[in-house]
Amino acid sequence: MAELARSTVLVTGAGGRTGQIVYRKLKERSDRYVARGLVRTEESKGNIGGADDVFVGDIRDTSTIVPAIQGIDSLVILTSAVPKMKPGFDPTKGERPEFYFEDGAYPEQVDWIGQKNQIDAAKAAGVKHIVLVGSMGGTNPNHPLNRLGNGNILIWKRKAEQYLADSGIPYTIIRAGGLQDREGGIRELLVGKDDELLQTETKTISREDVAEVCIQALQVEEAKFKAFDLASKPEGVGTPTKDYKALFSHITARF
Repeated sequence: MAELARSTVLVTGAGGRTGQIVYRKLKERSDRYVARGLVRTEESKGNIGGADDVFVGDIRDTSTIVPAIQGIDSLVILTSAVPKMKPGFDPTKGERPEFYFEDGAYPEQVDWIGQKNQIDAAKAAGVKHIVLVGSMGGTNPNHPLNRLGNGNILIWKRKAEQYLADSGIPYTIIRAGGLQDREGGIRELLVGKDDELLQTETKTISREDVAEVCIQALQVEEAKFKAFDLASKPEGVGTPTKDYKALFSHITARF
């Protein structure tokens, strides 16, 4: 049999906790993928190994991300604004922490304009598939996450998701539940829509599992033009998910 041509995949936000895992998993499957990463700083580049396939750029400035996007087949977007905790918080007094976003790094700039820039640059470069990782909770404008630092983060993420769905590029939108730093591949994954999973006991997911779903979405046709919420059953309940084609086939929602 002829050898399959390898697919070149760029992971943006590759310095983040989930992005690092996607980048690593792609590198481990070098028979199938040529991995690239995009990070914001030289320090982040060093943190994930500093290889030549990691580009440094700012998603708020399209010109800095074009070199990373040139010549790729697929794009996995894992960039996100990150709220910071205000100093001086004393949990012993029963205080609740307050959060803020740094100037220029609000969700509007990162999760909306930054993601729009990536989608536009990918479209211009002829990218064939975009996997976008968002968050559950976007159907509720009053979700507590929107109040963090007055950032309306889920509202801006949802706007970028809609922009991607309207772009004409084949897409997979993964709205992950609460992210946990736990081992992947050992739980039954659950897909849902419209935040229905938030009404259940199972609304978390390991970062490893999210990363695996991103990569499976790149290779399973049934994942294209789909948007879904993603969580998992507790470890030891149900059967660990291995058949991703079946998982994606359960999803009917385009947005």
